[in-house]
Amino acid sequence: MEVAKEVLEGNKVKLKVEIEKERVNDALDKAYKKVVKDVSLPGFRKGRVPRHILEARYGKEVLHSDAFDFLVPQAYMEAVKAAEIEPIDQPEIEDFYIAENEPATFTAIVQVKPEVELGQYTDLGIEKDQVNLSDDEIEEVLKRQQEQHAYLETVDRDTVEEGDFAIIDFTGFLDGEEFPGGSAEEYTLEIGSGYFIPGFEDQLVGQKVGEEVEVKVTFPEDYQAENLAGKDAVFKVNIKELKVKKVPELNDDFAREAGEFESLDELKEDIKEKLLKQKEDQVQREYEEKILEKISDNATVDVPEVLVNNELDMMLQNMNYSLSQQGVNIEQYFAFMGIDPEDWRKDNWEMAEKRAKINLVLEAIAKKEGIEVSDEEIDKRIEEMTEGSEQKPEQFKAFLMASGQLDGLVHSMLIGKVYDFLMANN
Repeated sequence: MEVAKEVLEGNKVKLKVEIEKERVNDALDKAYKKVVKDVSLPGFRKGRVPRHILEARYGKEVLHSDAFDFLVPQAYMEAVKAAEIEPIDQPEIEDFYIAENEPATFTAIVQVKPEVELGQYTDLGIEKDQVNLSDDEIEEVLKRQQEQHAYLETVDRDTVEEGDFAIIDFTGFLDGEEFPGGSAEEYTLEIGSGYFIPGFEDQLVGQKVGEEVEVKVTFPEDYQAENLAGKDAVFKVNIKELKVKKVPELNDDFAREAGEFESLDELKEDIKEKLLKQKEDQVQREYEEKILEKISDNATVDVPEVLVNNELDMMLQNMNYSLSQQGVNIEQYFAFMGIDPEDWRKDNWEMAEKRAKINLVLEAIAKKEGIEVSDEEIDKRIEEMTEGSEQKPEQFKAFLMASGQLDGLVHSMLIGKVYDFLMANN
């Protein structure tokens, strides 16, 4: 097979490919065997029509489409390898010519990875921020844990006060008629929380347990239920019981209950260690981001739109996966939030472009520094991924190859090695 490469504008390459006549004849034979299965002609059983009669009846072109499928995809991949290019999009196949006992030819125009002009990427002089932790931050976590272990206790008082948790039954009326969704029994309402319709909780303050109270409110104009928005309503409320929130004391008993610690000091030390770890991780992430941003700023490359769109697709996939863990898909999320998918892509274009550029720069650094992922490293990673499962490493590797996911795994491993290189050299 012969391949001629021509570099075009816009990071595109034209490949003119010529395929040997032996492969052409073989492809035409395969095409005939496929096509003839569904052909019936007078005097011949279905699937038994000789090739020369089939071509005489329907024209030689009857085999060309299937022959194309047998020839071109494989020949294109071979041409890409021979031309030493890295396509980033599907090719445009043009000028396909095929005839028996002659070489077949076609032209493929494809966009390739752009050239990256690297700037400085080592010894950047970027310093990592210091990790600082105050006693107040530890106390803040302790207070949150106190709140998490708080409980409600019935109060020996019959008058509603701000901050109480009132156990109520209520029924709502519009124009004297009870409306759907406006009633509940044994409902626990924190007075002053602002959770209910404006004015509802205020009118309960000072009221007595056991009494039925008539609460008059007006639903907000932007209320989510359109049939209630802006309407005046009356609620008949029966105050059944009052409770107050009790927060446990911070002592050794609390520490034992909160996490089986022997003392409050031991709990505080555990909080301190975890906060320090969180801050160190955050500082490390910010440090890496500063390095990547500087390396990207120092490099020059025209990022193709197709790579930005690919990055947007990946961002959507990740978002969809996160939402699926909550039982929601991306379409439902967009509909609920009132977001147009195309507007989302426009809003996130700049971020995706930045990510695509960083990816190109990291790949260029890997090439310049000779950073590669060995077969042994791939096999080791796959062994780690299958550890504890019933699937054997070789089976999982075969699955990754068949599903086209192995390249993605190798790429992520390569980027990880470039990260390690950059951290060691900055």
